[in-house]
Amino acid sequence: MNLLLAEVAQATQRLADAGVPSPRNDAEELAAFVHGVKRGALHSVKDADFDARYWEVIARREQREPLQHITGRAYFRYLELQVGPGVFVPRPETESVVGWAIDAVRAMDVVEPCIVDLCTGSGAIALALAQEVPRSRVHAVELSEDALVWTRKNVAGSRVDLRQGNALEAFPDLDGQVDLVISNPPYIPLTEWEYVAPEARDYDPELALFSGEDGLDLIRGIERTAHRLLRPGGVVVIEHADTQGGQVPWIFTEERGWADAADHPDLNNRPRFATARKALP
Repeated sequence: MNLLLAEVAQATQRLADAGVPSPRNDAEELAAFVHGVKRGALHSVKDADFDARYWEVIARREQREPLQHITGRAYFRYLELQVGPGVFVPRPETESVVGWAIDAVRAMDVVEPCIVDLCTGSGAIALALAQEVPRSRVHAVELSEDALVWTRKNVAGSRVDLRQGNALEAFPDLDGQVDLVISNPPYIPLTEWEYVAPEARDYDPELALFSGEDGLDLIRGIERTAHRLLRPGGVVVIEHADTQGGQVPWIFTEERGWADAADHPDLNNRPRFATARKALP
């Protein structure tokens, strides 16, 4: 074992003691970041090349600063995104939401499907859809100027149409023309603040986390926005907390113009997102 791997073992224990959920992964990621190598090449770093700045970033992670804020990058499906203070860090569970959406769009008999991503944050969802559905027309909206600093960096050079604005009023020019609306909105109840992981509670923007007493305020608004934007037969996909699985599909009722409202699990088999289809006239 070289010096770096020995230090990684110590760092893993320190992060575990600090309550970091994935101590080995994070210790290795930070070692790779500081030393400019891939995780699989940590064994190749010579002892003389060990960089003591490694312990500086480990100390930051011990304080529960997000790994992605330290490295400045987040991975989402096939993307590497730039992230930092002011923007919500994309989570792995959202990848299954996007996977379902991609399958749904591919199943549509539409040559150039029109997609809208509400509350885009880092742009992860919009960029993944643009990348994996090559002929799609993807539009995204974000309200926060702080978040948009990062979104603009990520969508630069892509074909995503990014706009600043309120998700509930966005894209009036697309009313009735959209094939799929997707969103990972804020959905944490204000009453749950103390139970939120420090990485999210202390570093993600509150605007991207909390939405009223039951966490569903913005989802209720997005239901109306999605109905306005979608063509008849178009689909909405919306992420929610794993504790809200029994509630969100009931927002998309037949009385409000929806059909086939359903909930879906993530890779851990927890309720993660709801879908519905705009009813045909």
